[in-house]
Amino acid sequence: MQSGSVTTPFGRRPMTLALLKRQKASIEIRPNKSADKWKVFRDACEARAHLGLQDRALAVLDALLSFYPETYLRQGDSLIVFPSNAQLSVRAHGIAGATLRRHLAALVEAGLINRKDSANGKRYARKDRAGDVQDAFGFDLSPLLVRSEELAQLAQQVAAEHALLRRTKEALTIRRRDARKLISAAIEEGASGDWRKIEGIYQALVARIPRSPTIHDLTPILDEMELLCSEIVNQLDILDNSESLSSNDAQNERHIQNSHTESLYELEPGSGQQLVTKSETAKRGEKEPIKAFPLSMVMRACPEIALYGQDGAVSNWRDLMSAAVVVRSMLGVSPNAYQDACEVMGPENAAVAVACILERAGHINSAGGYLRDLTTKARRGAFSLGPMLMALLRANGSSERRVG
Repeated sequence: MQSGSVTTPFGRRPMTLALLKRQKASIEIRPNKSADKWKVFRDACEARAHLGLQDRALAVLDALLSFYPETYLRQGDSLIVFPSNAQLSVRAHGIAGATLRRHLAALVEAGLINRKDSANGKRYARKDRAGDVQDAFGFDLSPLLVRSEELAQLAQQVAAEHALLRRTKEALTIRRRDARKLISAAIEEGASGDWRKIEGIYQALVARIPRSPTIHDLTPILDEMELLCSEIVNQLDILDNSESLSSNDAQNERHIQNSHTESLYELEPGSGQQLVTKSETAKRGEKEPIKAFPLSMVMRACPEIALYGQDGAVSNWRDLMSAAVVVRSMLGVSPNAYQDACEVMGPENAAVAVACILERAGHINSAGGYLRDLTTKARRGAFSLGPMLMALLRANGSSERRVG
């Protein structure tokens, strides 16, 4: 067992309060605690990015653990190993002396080992007549035992981050494929619309993907790619609905004659909650409600509205709708205009529209008139929040890059 006294480093190495704190923590290990040294080592390897360690430093830690004869690190045992630099270098795959010293210092700095230096800086063990170690000077492995649970949690966190990154990459790959093929189909088949501009937006998004992306790099790009795919599909749906509405009576008659083949129904709002087919909805000229967008995307596009949320934050849709009511009053939008927007767009999308207007408040003369105009267009099916959100996302992204 370690003597329990605090030791200061030999030579020119300074003593720090962090070293003192780690030494005291090593002394106060809970009774009977133990941990498999190789499991702790694997957890440290998984968490190396969080610990700020390179692979060579972990090779040195591996070598140090190989000098500890037991598989388990136990409270009450001597957890000090005392190999020479030459012995360490051999077990660390021939690492050079200067490199070895640098990585030993990194392990100490990361809080995975402590030094227990002798009076002359040599590493050795003093034994009694029975051959048991009375005192030892070298590298103390007890911080690994102290932090075993913490390292396990860090390893689990890293594994979860890797899984999330893998899923995000897969989702982005699928969305890239969807957008690319839908744009190509629209261009090749001569669908009306500014598809070259949409293709330019797609290419700009793809160009933003780093060679070695992190989850923070990919999340906003995935959200914008999903938004782009949604807008492409919406535009193609509008074209399809327009063609259906302008078809002749013979075409309508064929639809009616073949209506018995349609087995999928949609519940449309109205008196009696009547069941109608999708083709009948198109023939009546009814519009599907505007689709809601991910809240995280909305908040990146419209960060200003967070200031009006409860405690200065917006963490869910209820918070956003409450903040929109405050902003609506501040911008001078009448209750009737906002109620009308909620009925036409839905309360979530009406709140998003108010958040967008807040972001552009300096360029809008009458917020109430602007919201009424958007509501009128939405009622005709001629308005989508997508382009507005995409424009704000690009503007805010550009501002962040200029600030950075």
